[in-house]
Amino acid sequence: MGEVTQLSRRGMFGVAGGGAAAGLAGFAGGWGASQASANPAPDASARTYPFFGAHQSGIVTPAQDRLYFAAFDVTASTRDDLETLLRAWSSAAERMMRGLPASDEVTSYDAPPADTGEADGLGAAGLTITFGFGPTLFRTSEGKDRFGLAKKQPKELRELPHFPADKLDPHRSGGDLCVQACADDPQIAVHAIRNLTRIAFGLAALRWAQLGFGRTSSTSTAQATPRNLFGFKDGTANIKAESQDVVDEHVWVAKGDDAAADWMAGGSYLVARRITMHLETWDRTSLREQETLIGRDRVEGAPLSGGKEFDEPRFDVTGRENKPLIAKNSHVFLAHPKNNKGVQMLRRGYNFTDGNDALGRLDAGLFFLAYVRRPSTQYIPMQMRMSREDALMEYLQHTGSGLFAIPPGARDGSYVGQTLLEG
Repeated sequence: MGEVTQLSRRGMFGVAGGGAAAGLAGFAGGWGASQASANPAPDASARTYPFFGAHQSGIVTPAQDRLYFAAFDVTASTRDDLETLLRAWSSAAERMMRGLPASDEVTSYDAPPADTGEADGLGAAGLTITFGFGPTLFRTSEGKDRFGLAKKQPKELRELPHFPADKLDPHRSGGDLCVQACADDPQIAVHAIRNLTRIAFGLAALRWAQLGFGRTSSTSTAQATPRNLFGFKDGTANIKAESQDVVDEHVWVAKGDDAAADWMAGGSYLVARRITMHLETWDRTSLREQETLIGRDRVEGAPLSGGKEFDEPRFDVTGRENKPLIAKNSHVFLAHPKNNKGVQMLRRGYNFTDGNDALGRLDAGLFFLAYVRRPSTQYIPMQMRMSREDALMEYLQHTGSGLFAIPPGARDGSYVGQTLLEG
């Protein structure tokens, strides 16, 4: 996961604010002023994660509170131009993840500044920037090999199939490249995507984007289970970063998984799905029905078979009329590894709301993000089954979709994607 360091933007910005926050935290905790001064509380806004490493940050990193996800279409025509873009993006991402401006270039007073500036004075806020490649980077929808990469396309990287009840918006789906920016401050995440979009001018164009708030999964045992917009705890059984053997088995691509794509070793595959929730209908549904649909109780998050939140669901426990306490068409039953040949996913989804639709209903829901080693066995069969059998689908509509290959991390001095372009 990499060591967490504490750095502030441009070294000095925000020192006064950070000191004030530390003093208040000490007072609230019952510490005297002198002790609070001597042992200031860590400033969460200054938290940083490393850009360089065996794996990209933003996957097993403890899930931050905010998301800005963006997909791009490459407009460059040559492989050299693509490399130029990935080098520039990597350089800017590495700086921004340290809490620095996207560039240290000194520009003329009569030229646009090298950084958009809205993050000046703010810490890195745990920013991670994660890059991925869509199937169309290797072959266009017409089959054209624009950059000579077709022979390196992973066998797992294909357009996701059409699932029953999908109503996908093509303007919220697909893309040659994706960027996932996560942070504990929304302005930091927006700043990252804004500057990467500006850097890409003439080489790639923004295709679609999604803001997210309120993580819906925990990726670390240190994090409490959050709630989704249905009001239920989400991601109780999610893979945790501390379970290294589980992460290795279900998240990271290993050398030898795909002979044509050994450049992916140390990477993963990202499934991104925009799922609209019919909240008005849900809000008129009885609590009994809601819990039956989910398969867990709302307050504790415990399985309906009994116990506490993290107790294993018991699908053999029956109640009145000898019916299972956890219905076979419930979300928990259909998503549980026991009922999916043991496969698991590392989820890092977010709630979203985008105003209202043409009928005045909330356009809100879950922006589902899941990292897997093999989409063909870990995601596609499960989603196909759930879209047909999950009773919760009455309240859901999948409106956006994408599958991306997430390459391994970059070595110091290199760039993300080098294993693909130069390997």
